[in-house]
Order: sequence, then C-alpha cells, then structure tokens
Amino acid sequence: MHKYRLATTKLLNTFHSSLPVIFEETGVSRINAKNSNSPILSRRRHYSSFSELEGKRPGIILGIETSCDDTGAAVVTTDRRVLGESLHSQLQIHLNHGGIIPPIARHLHEQNIGRIIREATDKANVSLEDIDAIATTVKPGLALSLLVGVKWGKDMCLKGEKPFIPIHHMEAHALTARMLENINFPYLVLLISGGHCLLAVAKGINDFLLLGRSIDDAPGEAFDKTARRLKLHNMDAGSSLSGGAAIEHYAKQGNPEAFQFPTPMYKYRDCNWSFAGLKFIALRHILREERKHGITRFYEVEGSDLVPSLPDICASFQHAVVMHLCKKIQRGMIYAEMKNLIPENNRILVVSGGVACNDYVKRGISIVCEEYGYKLVCPPKNLCTDNGVMIAWNGVEKWRENIDVVPHTELDTVDIEAKSPFGTDLQDEIRNLNIKCKRIKMSQLFDSSSNPSQSDIIA
Repeated sequence: MHKYRLATTKLLNTFHSSLPVIFEETGVSRINAKNSNSPILSRRRHYSSFSELEGKRPGIILGIETSCDDTGAAVVTTDRRVLGESLHSQLQIHLNHGGIIPPIARHLHEQNIGRIIREATDKANVSLEDIDAIATTVKPGLALSLLVGVKWGKDMCLKGEKPFIPIHHMEAHALTARMLENINFPYLVLLISGGHCLLAVAKGINDFLLLGRSIDDAPGEAFDKTARRLKLHNMDAGSSLSGGAAIEHYAKQGNPEAFQFPTPMYKYRDCNWSFAGLKFIALRHILREERKHGITRFYEVEGSDLVPSLPDICASFQHAVVMHLCKKIQRGMIYAEMKNLIPENNRILVVSGGVACNDYVKRGISIVCEEYGYKLVCPPKNLCTDNGVMIAWNGVEKWRENIDVVPHTELDTVDIEAKSPFGTDLQDEIRNLNIKCKRIKMSQLFDSSSNPSQSDIIA
C-alpha cells in the first residue's frame, strides 16, 4: 500500500495545477439554492462540521469510476435521482489488442476523464460548490487505472474543500439495485463479471458475508478467451461485441447439448466456482473441430478459418457456465435458509456485473430463484456494467449514514488497493457442512430431446 500512497501523492503534486477548470462559468452553470428551481438544491442543508453529520441526510454526490477499462462519472442525489452521467468505453480498443493492457487503459482514462466529469456535471447542471461529496472507486481494480480516478477525485476535493468517499467496486455493484427498488437488508447478491464472481449476503452498506467465489477465472474472462479462440471478433456481429456478448449472440443459433462439458468441482460441496476447466474443455472441442474440418492453423486467432460448429460450441459452453453458476447459487440459498440469514419475506437475489447482461444466464438463475422462492432483481444492462452511477449511489448510501466520509484535510489516509477482500469469509464453514442439493429441472432453458440429466443440477 505504501507504494500506491507515494504514487498517488506524486500524481497529486504533479497534476494539481494542471487539472482543467471544469466548473468555470464557461463550462458549467453555477447554481445556488436560493435562485434554483431544482427541488433537490432548494432542500439542501449546510453542515459546519462532521460532528453534525449524524444519521441520514440529504445531499448531491459525484461518483467517479476508473477501476478497469470504463471511464465513468455521474451525479446522484440522496432521493435516488440521477441528475447527470457520462461514460467512455474502451471496449473496441481492447478488442483490437486481444485483451486489456493496463498502460493503455490508464492512458485512455487520462485522455477522457476530464471530459467525462464535465459532461456529467453539465447534464446535472451543478457546480463543484453544489456537490456535497465526491465518491471514487479505490479498490479493487487495475492499479494504473485506479490511480487516475483517485487523483482526480482527491484533487477536486482539495479544490472545493469537499469530503472524499472511498468506494469498493464490488460493494457498489451489490448496492446498485437499491437505487432502483426498495430492497431492504439482508439479501443475497451474485456479482459476475470479467474480473469477479462471488456470492454473498448483503447485511448492510459495508457489511457482507462471502459465501463463495471463483477460485480461478471469472466467468466473463472465460467467455472472452473462448470467444477469441473461436475468432468471433473476425465475424461481422462479433467484431464490436465483448466476448461474452458475442458468445450469447451466436449461441442463439446453436444446440446447448451438442458438446459435452463435465461438471466442475462436483466433489466440492461448497459455493465456489472454477471456470478455467470449462475454458480448457472448450479449447479441446475447438481444436478437435478444427482438425475435423482441415483447419491446420490451430492457434492462429486472427485467421479467417472458422469451424462450422461454432454456434453449437458457443451454446454448449454458455450452458455449461450457467449450470455451474446455478448449482452453487442453489447451495448458497440452502445455507442461507439453514442459518436464517435472510428473512422468508425478503428472499431477494440481486445479480449484477457485466455477465448479468446475458439473458441466458438470467433465465437459468431465475429457475433456481423460482424453486426457492426468491425474487430475482437485475439492474438494467447499462447499470450492470461498470459506470459512474453505481459509484455515486454507493457514495449516497455512505453519505446518508456518515460511513467512510473522509474530510478533505485527511485525504492522505486513503489509498488504492488493486486487490481487496470482500466481506466476512464463510467459505470454509459452508464446505464443512457438506450441503447436498436436490435436483432441479433446467430443461425450460431450451427445447431438447437429449438425456434430461444433462439439464439438471445435481449435487
């Protein structure tokens, strides 16, 4: 952590004077409560000290997100209104490079963050003076990317003498649904993306119980690498889609049971996942099909030779990922019931993250939810992927309860963390309970005359 503190301090000292004046009269209209028609601004209160900030309170929060390859900013109020937002995606550039390259991601963040913040505040019609606090992702993520957002967030706090709210990226994903619906704690949450896969109980704003996680690849990473090996980026529809989106697109034309995939970790009765094995089996199927059809450049991912069975491979791989996800979610629900972690009248599963945009994944999870009496809640796709709104909303939640609100005079106490734990770990306890799962018919996911056992979840 020390090296990151030094890096952040160096960046602040170097760039403080060069930060664009994004809140000047020429860029953003200055508003004050007495002449504004905005009901939010007219209700604003001003506090003279942090000791007065107890309990829930109104406010306007600016959120900044740069944890990976999306530059996002948004202005959100404590009554759940998104006043303005802006997002710059680096997707196409990283697709062209075959994956995210951290120095390139950092450079693109630096190029776009000023414009993104300016656009968000312009749309919100607010100035730095009107913003009560600045929430910024500090963990986990790519260190080079995190530093860009934290530098801007801290520098704006210094210039405006505003408090800084550090945000845990995964906690922000877990709480986004609370901005859209009246969801009370505790509830179950599944976060699935290109960098993470975890199942947890959300007990409070910064209080989580970790039930399970991926021990190797995240599902989004497995989708991306398999899509690249299938050369989906060389096809018209796949050239502008993420790997997961491309697989979902072509899977609609395929048979989910055309290729067999083993059940990962079937001997482990816990809530953990492993997607590396599924990715390897997918590669074996691809190589076998390439040999079968006379494609000799086995590892030439830029080649134009595609296997005719490509849709079937996509459909089968996607189905295997969904079955693996659902099995561990089922065990998590059983554990939560055994330990009375979630009240019967509040059985809610929130699913968020980039992979939550996949409709086939959501259909599979919804079958498990129906079996165990859970309501499935998924934010809209633009809020499932990384964005500034979720960071601002997490800041709102913390601001209302006065949690992790750091005065501008104490910014040196905040560091980035490329890797960060999530919640209280209950993985060993669940494994030791050796929980069996009943069989759930999953044939609703697709029409198939194949062996029904291939469409069941079996402990």
